[in-house]
Order: sequence, then structure tokens, then C-alpha cells
Amino acid sequence: SQGQRLACIRLLCCKSDVKMSHIYIKEPPTNGKVLLKTTLGDIDVELWSKETPLACRNFVQLCLERYYDGTIFHRLVKDFVAQGGDPTGTGEGGESVYGHPFKDEFHSRLKFVRRGMVGMANGGPNDNASQFFFTLGRADELNNKHTIFGKVAGDTLYNMVRFNDIPTDKEDRPLDPAPKIVTTEVLLNPFDDIVPRIDHRRVEKKSEKAKSQSRATKNFSLLSFGEEAEEDEEETVVASKELKIKSSHDVLTQDPRLSSQPAVDDEELERSATRNREKVPEDDVKQAEEEGAEDDAYDTKMRERVRRKRKRAAEEREGEREEVEETMISRKEELRRESEQLKRDLREAKLRKSREKAEKDEQADREFEGLPEPVKALRKEQAHYKSKKRALGKGGSREQQTLELLTKFKSKLFSARATPTEEGEEQGGEPEETDQQRDNEGDNEGAQDTVEEETQSSWLGHHLAFPEEDQPIKAKDASVQNEDTYDIYDPRNPINKRRREENKRASTRQKRERTRH
Repeated sequence: SQGQRLACIRLLCCKSDVKMSHIYIKEPPTNGKVLLKTTLGDIDVELWSKETPLACRNFVQLCLERYYDGTIFHRLVKDFVAQGGDPTGTGEGGESVYGHPFKDEFHSRLKFVRRGMVGMANGGPNDNASQFFFTLGRADELNNKHTIFGKVAGDTLYNMVRFNDIPTDKEDRPLDPAPKIVTTEVLLNPFDDIVPRIDHRRVEKKSEKAKSQSRATKNFSLLSFGEEAEEDEEETVVASKELKIKSSHDVLTQDPRLSSQPAVDDEELERSATRNREKVPEDDVKQAEEEGAEDDAYDTKMRERVRRKRKRAAEEREGEREEVEETMISRKEELRRESEQLKRDLREAKLRKSREKAEKDEQADREFEGLPEPVKALRKEQAHYKSKKRALGKGGSREQQTLELLTKFKSKLFSARATPTEEGEEQGGEPEETDQQRDNEGDNEGAQDTVEEETQSSWLGHHLAFPEEDQPIKAKDASVQNEDTYDIYDPRNPINKRRREENKRASTRQKRERTRH
């Protein structure tokens, strides 16, 4: 019935949506976008520049250089691939921006599992240049053979599917007119350091300017207007032959009325110039010399003033630098003295605590003298906990104690930040040894307190720092192993299964050996 057919269609659509969503979730996010304007319509290509940086850099730079403008798609296989990017149009040309073929880049989350994937065409392993292709369907046989560096995005996928409607010959070449790339435009460049080798916009402007400056000539071979046009053409040819541009030397030699010799000799011109110089009055000469001397004196005065000003500024900067250095040295000395005083206070507090502990133990031994050892240990433990409970107190006294503990922690935190750990290690090498010797004289509790305080002082001096957010994130080479690289562990992999079985057998053998011994 019609209701059953609708239910089946809905079920199939849900299954296909689940399958496609699973594919899209597995794919990593893209970084970069290029627009290809073709005769079939616009095609948006989103790039995986982090996973395949070599292929994406090559493709983006070629698009910026207009390398693909006017190139055709020379190979079309229905429901399989549409290949282009060869400027010769034969499938045997093209070169990369690196000057040589570059290596393949494979990623575990990028596969030819659907149409719209963009990959590099090659003639073998690590033989990538400028040619690329679109997949018009699923192509599992191309996995781990061709680099996937992008995908067709959005509604432009329907323009790409139109490659299936183009007729081809027996060698999979499209029949005329073949689809071609009109122009390319980089919408989002993931590589800020790319510099095009050829600026095509400047070349186009120069060609347009040259065309506008060129003279327009009549071309009578294009249109014919009868006998009048033929007569005009003959007249222009005759006129161009008769009107020949001649130089003045040719005219002078041909005209007998004119002389080709100069009217005035060079010697006569020199004598007239000397006479003119002698006619200049001496007062004007002296005035000009005085003005030149005044200008020289003014220039010397200004240079001296600028030199003094620069010297004064340099002395001021030097004085400020010395003051800053002195303040820094005095501040370091103060911090060093404060840290030494704090260490001395801590040592005295530890010694006082150890003495009080020893006195308490001696008093407890005198009180519980004559009792058995287990009973004596129990009474000592009870007295220890009772003293702690009395020290805590209740009400306002407890709050006061909490505030005192907080103040003490604040002072310890600020002192740890003010005295770096490296200076403490360099300047306090000997006191640390004396602390250790004196701590060894105390009991275990004093040693534990020392360890706790050392660990506290070690982490209190750390600072939390984050990288700058303004720095651009550059694309990384997926084939290079670094600290961000992680291995994918698949429990269904046969190699991993064999390793688990070997580990189990080794563990069972060790257990058997232990039971035997």
C-alpha cells in the first residue's frame, strides 16, 4: 500500500542519514577554502591544511599564482573521478611549487568513502605535482595511494556532479567543448607566509595599459564596403610610403640654401662667458662669499647643538639605567636577607618543636613508668590526641586560630614567590645541609614536617602561564612525530590481539614459576 511505501522510504532515508553523519563525524575539521570558477559553475573546496600541509600549500600557492586559469579537465570517468590541473591538457604535464615532486600524505581519518573528495593525481608513490581530481563516487581502491587534501563543500557539490553528464571518448577524454577552470580565488588562506612567484594582477594591468596605448589601424580585410573601401586602402598605402620621417641633418644636406655648419664656434662662446664673468662687480662677489660663510657657520652651530642634545640624552639614559640597576640590586639584597631570616626562624621553630616533643615524651615515660609496653603506647596515643583536641578549641577561639593559619599560609606563599627556587639553591646550599643534620637529631615527626614544608615551598614558587592567543596557529606536518602525536589503538587489529595473547601467556608463565618456588 501507499503507507507502507512511505514508511520504507523514510526508513531508507534515515539509514542513509545515519551513514553520512557517521562519515562526517570521523573526518577532521578543515582549515582553508578555495573557490574554483568553472564552466559548470562554482566549486568550493575546503582544505585539510593541518593533516596534509604539503599538498594544501602547493594547491593554495598555485591558485594564488593563477596557475590553473584556463586549464581543462582532461579525464572524466563517470561515477569515479574528474581529473584536471594540467596546463598542457594532456595529463602528462604540470609541476609543483617546490620545483620537484613532493611526498604523499596519508591520514587515518581521511578516506575515499564518498563523492566530493579532492585528491592529488600522481604517477606513482611520492610523485605529486599540480594535477588533482574530484571523486564522483566511492573509491576505496584509491586509499593509501593518493593524498586527500580537501573536499567539495555546500551546494556546489551539485555543480561537481554535472561532470557525469559530459560525453567522453574511448580514452575517457571529454568531447569538445571540454569543461575548464575559468579562474580561482583563495577565500581563506591557512598559510600566511605564502608569497606568489608571479603577480598576475599586475601583469594583466600592464597588458591592458599597453592595449589602450596602442594605435588603432584600419583592417579592411574584416569588412568590405565596395570600391570606396578599396580606394581608401590604396591611398593610405601610398601616403605611408611618401610620408617618411627625416632628421634635421638630412634636411640640411638636401637643401642647398642652408648651411650645415654651426653659426657660432665653441671658442667664441667660451670667450663671451669669460667676459660676462669679468663684468660682475666685486661687491656682489664679496656679498655672495659672506652669505656662504654665514650659511656654513649656521650649519656648524646647528650640528654642534644637535650633538650636545644627543650627548645629554645619552647621559640621562645612562643615569636612569644605573638607578634601575641599583634599585634591582638593593631589592635582591633585601629579598635575600628576608629569605635568610625566614630560614633561621623556621630552623628555630623546628628545634623548639623537637625539644617540646622530647620533653613531652620524657614526661609521658615518667607518668606511665611500670606499665607494659602496649598499654604505655596506647596511653601516649590517647594523650597526643587529647592535646590536639584541646588546642583546637571552640567558638571564637577556633575562628581566631583558623584566621591565624590562613595568615601564616599567605606569608609563606608570598615569601615563596619572592624568593625563586634557583637562588635558594645557589645561596642556601650549606644551610640545607645543617637543616638536614639537625632534623636527623629529631624524631620521625620532625622529619615528616621537614619533607612536607620542602614540598610545599617547591610548588608554591611556581607560576601558571598560558600561550599568547594572538599568535596564528600554523599548519603542522602530520608525518613528523612530536609531543602532540598520538597512536590509535584498535583492539580489533590482529597485531594487537597477538600482543595481548603473548602478554597473557607471559603472565601465566610467571605465576606458575612463582607457585613452584
